[in-house]
Amino acid sequence: MRSVLCIVLILTLLAGCGRDTDRISQSEKKKEIDIPIILTVDPTSGKKSEQDVIDAFNEEYAGTYHMKVEWIMETEEEYRKNLKRLNVTDELPAVICDVRTLPSFYQMMVADGRIENLTPYLESDEKWREMIEPAVMEGCTDEDGNVYLGPISTAAFACSGMFWNQELFDEAGIDKFPETWEEFWECCEKLQEHGIIPLGLHTEGTGWAPMLIATAEAASTEEGYNFMKELLPESYANDTGLEIAKTLQKLFQYTTEDAIHADYDVAYNNFVSGKVAMIPNGYWMINQLPEEWQEKIRFSAFPENKLIASPETFGWAVVSTYSREIKEGAVEFLKFRTRFNLEEKKELMDKNGRNGSSQLLQDYVNAYNNNPQIVPNYQVKWNSILQEETLGKCLPELAAGKITPTQVVEAANESIRVGEDGRDRPEVLVCVQEFYVEVENRKIVMLSIVSQQPYSLADRLCTMEERRNPS
Repeated sequence: MRSVLCIVLILTLLAGCGRDTDRISQSEKKKEIDIPIILTVDPTSGKKSEQDVIDAFNEEYAGTYHMKVEWIMETEEEYRKNLKRLNVTDELPAVICDVRTLPSFYQMMVADGRIENLTPYLESDEKWREMIEPAVMEGCTDEDGNVYLGPISTAAFACSGMFWNQELFDEAGIDKFPETWEEFWECCEKLQEHGIIPLGLHTEGTGWAPMLIATAEAASTEEGYNFMKELLPESYANDTGLEIAKTLQKLFQYTTEDAIHADYDVAYNNFVSGKVAMIPNGYWMINQLPEEWQEKIRFSAFPENKLIASPETFGWAVVSTYSREIKEGAVEFLKFRTRFNLEEKKELMDKNGRNGSSQLLQDYVNAYNNNPQIVPNYQVKWNSILQEETLGKCLPELAAGKITPTQVVEAANESIRVGEDGRDRPEVLVCVQEFYVEVENRKIVMLSIVSQQPYSLADRLCTMEERRNPS
């Protein structure tokens, strides 16, 4: 009987141990880490940007990491304004994109340490480094030698040229896209003569659609191309700067009446509704077009075989204020995005010309493979005040004939002076000097202005701080 009892006791203990082991194994099991990110839904098509890569990442990293997406239906301009608002309220997600198209915001984020320095991650991961195209790495490397923007892009998906409506060209008797700039302006005239509006343009934000055309034409000369390569030009008061302004003025003779004070979505809607014959944009627009338009629309490099591309333009970054675990997951997503891009590039090149590949896609690949001159995008080269303020003010007035190209150049140069004076960054506050005032036996820190220097959000908001034990 005792033996039986002993056996029962032992089995009971073993069972208990088993349950304890189960509890330990369950507790040791890693919890899936959510990585917050905000991505946009195209307001016109309803398509979710980056849906494919998000789904692929979440499937591959299930149980370890999960990209927690907040899908928002906003225009590009609205999204960028939203980034600034979220930074002020300290609600930025772990991964943000489009940072590089907001130069002053990007510079402020780097200065404040709000963006994670990716250099250590790159140095410790040889496989990731080998996947990165040299031009992409160069473009993502900051002036201090560090990398804050995820070098995830490939030049194959970063090029901008001209989308054009084959049916409207045929209607005007134009059998091919113009190869020279002289032919381009003749094409615009011919389209107008047949009652067809040549271009879909806009003036809001950085006015990047007309700027793509104007800067592509400017790069037709050696002087102009070298100017487009300059980082933060010291002056826009030169032949190239004036020619860009003159081209911008000319372009608005060939667009819709609603282009002035409009954002890009207005231009896009005019294009996909068949109201205009041409619109400048990049590879990403192919997936934004409605399916029924895939065979109607063609793509060409800008005249004289020019494409505009800066792979770092969109600027994916990791917000530094998150936990180590979340930041590591965010970096894993950037690595995954790099690999995903390269696989997409290979697939794109492999299927070119095959059955099932659209004419539009073939056009793009052919333009990319036709040894084009790649013109740097002004959005990553020119000063922030010019982009975020001056262009938005000047373009509508220039288009309406209220100011001259010379005045636009003068305003551009003024943006440089403003920047040098330190007034180009609303995020900049001055350094402070502390002194103490005793109120009801409590010491209050008062702050006095002494010199200019970038300050973080906390510094900007807290002009007075209570300290019980000041050092």
